[in-house]
Amino acid sequence: MRRALLMALAMMAFATPVAAVNPDEQLADPALEARAHALSQDLRCVVCQNQSIDDSDAALARDLRIILRERISAGDTDQQAVGFLVARYGSFVQLEPPVRLDTLALWFGPLAILLAGGLGAAIYIRGRKPATVTALSADDEAEVSRLLNTDKAN
Repeated sequence: MRRALLMALAMMAFATPVAAVNPDEQLADPALEARAHALSQDLRCVVCQNQSIDDSDAALARDLRIILRERISAGDTDQQAVGFLVARYGSFVQLEPPVRLDTLALWFGPLAILLAGGLGAAIYIRGRKPATVTALSADDEAEVSRLLNTDKAN
């Protein structure tokens, strides 16, 4: 039992995400490689969609990593290198797209829906009138008594 527990703990310790960057993609200059790595963590794999290009082993993610490193090696700034990929693939390639006119619905849509739902619920609740209890008429009381007596007889 103890051995199985130790093996499970060891497997969990090594079950961390593995970066998909291949050694042949890495830049020789450690400073440039560090920049490329930092930038690729914020770029989305357009195939996997919820993984950075650094974590994805899709062929297109590999191509994006190579393009990014080529741009950095050519002397592009971080903004220029990312801007090149955004110009080619759109804001979707960024894991956190900037707040702009065309991304407002993405950033503020969920909040707007939540607020609209809360406002609608508040209006609905305030507009409801509490149920009023009125006394039974003499005919209704007689009917209730008749029904109750019928049930007791059965």
